[in-house]
Amino acid sequence: MDENSEAIASYQRDGFVSIPAFFNSEELVTIEFELARFKREHIPTLESSEVFYEDIDHPESLKQIQRMQQHDPFFSGLMNGKPQRLAERLLGENVVPKNLQYFNKPPLLGRATPPHQDGYYFMLEPCNALTMWMALDVVDEENGCVRYVRGSHENGMRPHNRTQTLGFSQGIADFGTVEDSANEVVCRAHPGDLLVHQAMTIHRAEANSSPTRSRRALGFIFYGESAREDAEAYQAYKQKLETELTAAGKI
Repeated sequence: MDENSEAIASYQRDGFVSIPAFFNSEELVTIEFELARFKREHIPTLESSEVFYEDIDHPESLKQIQRMQQHDPFFSGLMNGKPQRLAERLLGENVVPKNLQYFNKPPLLGRATPPHQDGYYFMLEPCNALTMWMALDVVDEENGCVRYVRGSHENGMRPHNRTQTLGFSQGIADFGTVEDSANEVVCRAHPGDLLVHQAMTIHRAEANSSPTRSRRALGFIFYGESAREDAEAYQAYKQKLETELTAAGKI
């Protein structure tokens, strides 16, 4: 069995797969250089709904950047390269690149990511989509590694409700069952390692309790071409959320 076949089998069985060194050290040097350039050139021009901070008054608390591929040709090319080819293998069809995101949990500031299913946000039928998460730092329990509930992609959509976590507005209302705890897998990572999960897979992350280490990553979202988005419902949800965040002074 080749490496891709093993990844596909793990993804289909568990709802997620971990691929070490998906991007090599040379590629990471380039990505880091381009990321620094993107922040310098583009962040001052982006809408507040595209850039989130743990504390909007402190730029060093940068938490999330949305849709980087729409703003910069390097990140468009990055998304359309190895990540897209892997997404097509895992989803078994041509894919639509939807979002390339930057994530960070700054030292002692990065809050917990609530347990959720990405499909709840995506509003797709069928929910044939996936998210990739590529580490830019060493990631472990201290600074908030990703935790997956193995096999949860097979058990349907769980009820979600509103959270107070910027960038993750909905969380699973009844998370913490015996089955959740028994099947949760802690996924540590090194720079360049890639985690991939199906849109129905339950996942979460703890806060960053490290006094010195960030937890930076790039995220890639792909929809299978067979997936149909309820665009009207999604836009209504997005508008309502942005109105709430603006009123609360979060964006």
